[in-house]
Amino acid sequence: MITTFTFQNDGIVNRLDKTILRFHPEYSRAQIQKWIKEQQVQVNQQIIAKASFPVQADDIITVTATKRAPLHACPQKLPLEIIYEDDDVLVVNKPQGMVVHPSAGHPDKTLVNAVLYHTKIQSQDDLRPGIVHRIDKDTSGLLMIAKTELAQVSLSEQLKAKSNLRSYLAIVHHPFTEHSGTITAPIGRDPRDRKRQAVIATGKPAVTHFEVKQNFADFALIRCRLETGRTHQIRVHLQYINHPVAGDPLYGPRHTVKGAGQFLHAETLGFKHPRTGQWLQFQVDPPQIFQETLKKLQSSLPLDIN
Repeated sequence: MITTFTFQNDGIVNRLDKTILRFHPEYSRAQIQKWIKEQQVQVNQQIIAKASFPVQADDIITVTATKRAPLHACPQKLPLEIIYEDDDVLVVNKPQGMVVHPSAGHPDKTLVNAVLYHTKIQSQDDLRPGIVHRIDKDTSGLLMIAKTELAQVSLSEQLKAKSNLRSYLAIVHHPFTEHSGTITAPIGRDPRDRKRQAVIATGKPAVTHFEVKQNFADFALIRCRLETGRTHQIRVHLQYINHPVAGDPLYGPRHTVKGAGQFLHAETLGFKHPRTGQWLQFQVDPPQIFQETLKKLQSSLPLDIN
């Protein structure tokens, strides 16, 4: 599918890729740079192949690019660990390494694909049917999914009212001096890197409570409870207080514990049943690699470090 859009720069002198991004934030900077490299961008009817090309006031920019076909979630026979299910709600234990719903980089083999193969979801959203909250690809653990519109509304309202329970186990760098604490710091997209989130003044309010379960020589085991649910919230907040999650490729140090991503596990999930009002609460153990690493720390055995 080919799309062409033309616009006139409004006077701000900037790099070509950043100028296009400013006018069309629906595209990633990486995608824009790819178009430029493939000679699909013109400035004043001249092809420009350098993302750093300085765009001047009143320059006319034309982009002729191939757009991806719209994503659609289809049923796929994939492993699915079901913790609880009834006519309204499904609770699953998402494995580390699985994306929750289809996206440009992950069009299939997601949790949603597996859920749709297993059961019927009443939803107007073709891409995220039943999804009311998410956990990151390399975070394991509990996720609640709405099977009906009633459940979708109820669970979403509980998240908004902060009346549900979501707690995580994490292995983090550096021991703590305090036993518990609360991190209150706004989170938004990192202005220096669109793939990351950061604590910034213009971000959305974010609150994470933590409790230290055990300190080790260079690491600690903690339990975090989410009050809000911003993208990458726990990972960003723990980096902010200088206790990044071990194994985190995005927010952690270069030399960290080897594994399949961050050592972060959604251990406990609680909510009121959308139809009966009964409080439901579930807990699952972290994956084997998390448990093995924790045993090494508790036994003072050497860890595999990148």
